[in-house]
Amino acid sequence: MSVFPFPSGAAARRDRPLPLRPRRPLGEIVLHVPQTLRALVRADEIWLVVLAALVGCGAGLCVVVMNIATLEMHHALFLIYGHERLSGMAKLDRGRLLLVPSLGGLVLGLSGLAVARFWPRRAVDPIEANALYGGRMSLNDSLIVVLQTIFSNGVGASVGLEAGYSQIGAALGSRLGRSFRVRRNDLRLLVGCGAAGAIGAAFNAPLTGAFYAFELVIGTYSLMTLAPVAVASISAIAVDRWLLGDPGGFELILPSTIPPFDYIPVLALGMVCALFGVAIMRAVTLTEEVFRHSGVPAWARPAIGGLAVGIMALVTPQVLSSGHAALHLGINAPYSLPFLALLVALKAAASAISIGSGFRGGLFFASLFLGAMLGKLFAAILAALTVKTLLPGVVCAVVGMSGLATAIVGGPLTMGFLALESTGSLPLTIAVLAASVVSALTVRRTFGYSFATWRFHLRGEAIRSAVDVGWIRNLTVGRMMRREVRTVRIDTPLANFRRDFPLGSEQRVIIVDQSGRYAGIIPVAEAHAVDGASTLADILHHADQALLPQMSVKDAISAFERAESDALAVIDSLENRRVIGLLTEQYALRRYSEELDRRRRDLSGE
Repeated sequence: MSVFPFPSGAAARRDRPLPLRPRRPLGEIVLHVPQTLRALVRADEIWLVVLAALVGCGAGLCVVVMNIATLEMHHALFLIYGHERLSGMAKLDRGRLLLVPSLGGLVLGLSGLAVARFWPRRAVDPIEANALYGGRMSLNDSLIVVLQTIFSNGVGASVGLEAGYSQIGAALGSRLGRSFRVRRNDLRLLVGCGAAGAIGAAFNAPLTGAFYAFELVIGTYSLMTLAPVAVASISAIAVDRWLLGDPGGFELILPSTIPPFDYIPVLALGMVCALFGVAIMRAVTLTEEVFRHSGVPAWARPAIGGLAVGIMALVTPQVLSSGHAALHLGINAPYSLPFLALLVALKAAASAISIGSGFRGGLFFASLFLGAMLGKLFAAILAALTVKTLLPGVVCAVVGMSGLATAIVGGPLTMGFLALESTGSLPLTIAVLAASVVSALTVRRTFGYSFATWRFHLRGEAIRSAVDVGWIRNLTVGRMMRREVRTVRIDTPLANFRRDFPLGSEQRVIIVDQSGRYAGIIPVAEAHAVDGASTLADILHHADQALLPQMSVKDAISAFERAESDALAVIDSLENRRVIGLLTEQYALRRYSEELDRRRRDLSGE
């Protein structure tokens, strides 16, 4: 037997348990790539372009899957066969037209109750993510949006898939960017790459996808962002064509030139499209308010909206779904003036009711179809009022398509490139750009929002583009304030105050009451200038003006201007009024200027 009760030497080393390494969460291991690859992406923009290409491929694949899923739903629910499309059908079963949208709306409403209970978070839009959160989006939240969008379109609601396209594409870019731990600006760029790939694949138009990202999701254009966004858009289209083939563009007979005099009706049509677009956005809000004040529970509203859409579809199935097939069918069709007016009214009402009642989707595709029919209606009215036909109906259709989409979606260059890539006509593209600029200016002066930013405004978010303003909210008073501050009770004799704070020691002193609550600020120089009979209460300033730690730097600067003071106390809350710090206007302005300069250098690629 061994004399020693415990093993020693080599045996001890063998038997001793190895030190346990701290376990990393499985999610962290899966979601973050190795450090070597992360360093490559952060150090060299070429690797960021490679990452953008991966995002584009993923976005293109998602577009293909969403298209196939909605087509299969249309085939199964509306008994459509072969290459037929829902909104391009001349006739459908009347019972299915009424039952499918209404019962589909009921299923969507009930499933929305379950989602609200077990997954109550609201999904962040790509524009909102880039404007406020530095490009951070939840992939799980976005998948819920995508499923709801597919289902809404699949049951025939008058909504487009583009909201789901851009949502999932941007979320893929955000998720991949966070896996590589890229910088804030690069993450915002990858969100734009995902949206560019999704929209590019949806329209088979790389320039359209790229400038959709620049104008709407990234908020600016620079040479350093061109390569990743363009590569993402091209990669997505390559995946889409590889899996589904080349769908081709419009087959239109277009004039070789547009005379200068014909630009007068073109500009007028752009203004008409702007006003009509504002009316549609207002109609969506009005529909929501009507449902909200009607007392109908939220889960039942999509069923009522679906029934209304089904009734309108009894007149013409072109009001169903996004209207993509109806656009290709109707842009060359010889519709009469009364039918055009009826079709525009029905499609506009169906789109407003669908979104206002709770169906998920966007207005991009619907605005293209509505704009084309509005342009043809404008041309028909113009031909009836004038002896000489100024513009062919097909030209007005393309101009109206782009003008109304600019009014609702935004992005005049996006719509200009869409016209160029769809028709291949440079003269028509110039006319489209002219009408789109007029439309954008009119909406900006009369309404001030696109459809996406209008929805943000209704939620209380003061953003009108994807330009990064989230750093303003992150730069809070709590981060900038000086915490080491001396306070004096208000019942302190003036003589004692002068003794404790001689001239030159401090510029100002914060005063609190007997219970320690904020009472005001006293300048030291003023305390030495008044006569000895005065009390601290006689020379108090800004008793009702203080800062809160959660205020942004913008709110703090506004508070300094209102108070006409160069320094204010920071209190924990309006109820407790406990002093936790002091902030000067000079320091807040300096930090604000430094951040502005930093953002300017980031945008310029310095």
